[in-house]
Amino acid sequence: MSAQTLPDKMLTKNHMGINIAAVTIGVGILTFPRGLAKATSGFDGWISVVISGLIAFLIGWLLAKLAARFPRQTFFEYTSMIASKPVGYVLTLLVCLYTMLFVSFEIRAIGNIAKQYLFYNTPVEMITLSFLLIVQYAVAGSRISMLRLNLLFLPVVLVVMFFVLLFTSQLIEVENVRPFFSSDWRSLLDGSQAVGLSYSGFEIILFYTMLMKRPKDGTKAMALGLFIPVALYLTIYIFVIGVFSAEVAKNLTYPTIDLAKEVEIPGGFFGGVESIFFAIWIMTIFDTCMMWLDITILNLASMFRNVKKMVWILLLSPIIYFVAMLPQNLVDFFTFADYVTYFGMIIVYLCPILLLLLAIIRGVRGHE
Repeated sequence: MSAQTLPDKMLTKNHMGINIAAVTIGVGILTFPRGLAKATSGFDGWISVVISGLIAFLIGWLLAKLAARFPRQTFFEYTSMIASKPVGYVLTLLVCLYTMLFVSFEIRAIGNIAKQYLFYNTPVEMITLSFLLIVQYAVAGSRISMLRLNLLFLPVVLVVMFFVLLFTSQLIEVENVRPFFSSDWRSLLDGSQAVGLSYSGFEIILFYTMLMKRPKDGTKAMALGLFIPVALYLTIYIFVIGVFSAEVAKNLTYPTIDLAKEVEIPGGFFGGVESIFFAIWIMTIFDTCMMWLDITILNLASMFRNVKKMVWILLLSPIIYFVAMLPQNLVDFFTFADYVTYFGMIIVYLCPILLLLLAIIRGVRGHE
């Protein structure tokens, strides 16, 4: 069989869009209706979903513009060109810290939710470790193959979500969504912040644009990649409030999973849908973890070129696992998630936007 040409090994804008959607739809989609219901206290949370989606697209568009300005270059390389090499080292190391913390959060989330809904008698430590080992195996292989795996996983997840919504549509009560437009603008902004934290992930455009056939299509990929989660979040929130009401939703730890528990297949010959739903949802969290761990290694390899990928995997995994086990309860876990997200907003949102402005002012640009 003939060897692949370089373009065959690279991503199209649609492939990149699907990867953005896959990494964005993670643990946040299981919990965001609770925070949104608390902030808005009603059905008006859908407005917050739209507002936060538009803000996410604006930030994503700027990040895509920065990465497209330096095609075929790593984050470390173009950061060093814009702001000097010492700044490039510091900022890239901070990005690696953020991505490692994000992987720790995701694998611990798998441990918590799997123990609650699937493996009741298995220690959370063993569930978390098992999942991390699978992520290691995926990252050890080809990067392009790993990214193209999302072309298989994401449609399955969306189909399962469609059937969950289809079979719960008959449970929606109009009284649960009333009154309309009762929240003030402060509540809507608080809601936008609550759901906005669940959009974390689209910043992978900063690191994977160099793998695209046409880096200038990064903005189009961003539009596709964010449209899918925004539409999904909007639909899920409407269904959660319609089925449970805002008062009930704000007291549910994982409202989306509880929505799946309400599914009743006609004829009553099939039950336990929430277990199947969660088992499928593991795919999206797996996608998120493997991409963030791969980004960590990609950035470290761009700075320390003589260290092999497997060495980084074996060095980082114990640290990631140790950090994942630090939260002692759900309160600590969600507090840890908030700290990681706010840290990421500074490192992968604010700093790259400032780099873009500096690159425009200085006229710095990369070459194909």
